[in-house]
Amino acid sequence: MEAKSFNFPEGEVLLIDKPLKWTSFDVVNKVRYVICKRLEQQRKEDPEPTQALPKLKNLKVGHAGTLDPLASGLLIVCTGKLTKKITDYQDQEKEYTGTIQFGATTPSYDLETEPEGSFETAHINDALIQTAALRFLGVIQQIPPLFSAKKVDGERAYRKARRGEDTQLAARPISIYAFALGPWNPVTKTVDFRVSCSKGTYIRSLAHDFGQALGSGAHLSALCRTRIGAFELTHAWDLQDLIQAISK
Repeated sequence: MEAKSFNFPEGEVLLIDKPLKWTSFDVVNKVRYVICKRLEQQRKEDPEPTQALPKLKNLKVGHAGTLDPLASGLLIVCTGKLTKKITDYQDQEKEYTGTIQFGATTPSYDLETEPEGSFETAHINDALIQTAALRFLGVIQQIPPLFSAKKVDGERAYRKARRGEDTQLAARPISIYAFALGPWNPVTKTVDFRVSCSKGTYIRSLAHDFGQALGSGAHLSALCRTRIGAFELTHAWDLQDLIQAISK
């Protein structure tokens, strides 16, 4: 991404490639810190600016759709007056690429928790994968992972899951617009995929359910968000590059 001049109080829409192991809130907090530091520097350089700068505690910064820590890819961060657009962006179609690992499940449906169990994979082949994929197209019912931010009795489900509590989450309708799967790798027991889906879709649940559809067990081993509506990952900032651009 090329450097540009920013007007954060008036509003910016920042496309960021979220690094692995960062939470979405980590990114927002880091960006907000750097912005506030830059605005404070502007105050020192120009004590009587032509345009009033906002009080730093009032500067709004938020993201349009959480990415799990073990996922990378497109995160939309909005500032100032454009935080009003966050809900609009959250509602748009999303696209992901990733890898499903077969032969074991995990409680979180990804690698946040340790694999458990052993499931047969010898029967899996490309024809079976492509046939099973058709069952997931259109409007389907999906149960969110227990390790998710969904609230149960006023508490986040993942808190209950980490305590080992048996929690039931209700299925809800989501839409899968496209679900393309690459060739089956019998050595690694993995398959790569690209999926386009509606707001509220848990790709971890999709991986888990796909394993069941193939008569096996599976979990998500890699995930990258490549698109939100018309916003593409190819146009996103590397986080460190963005920090340097803001700090100039």
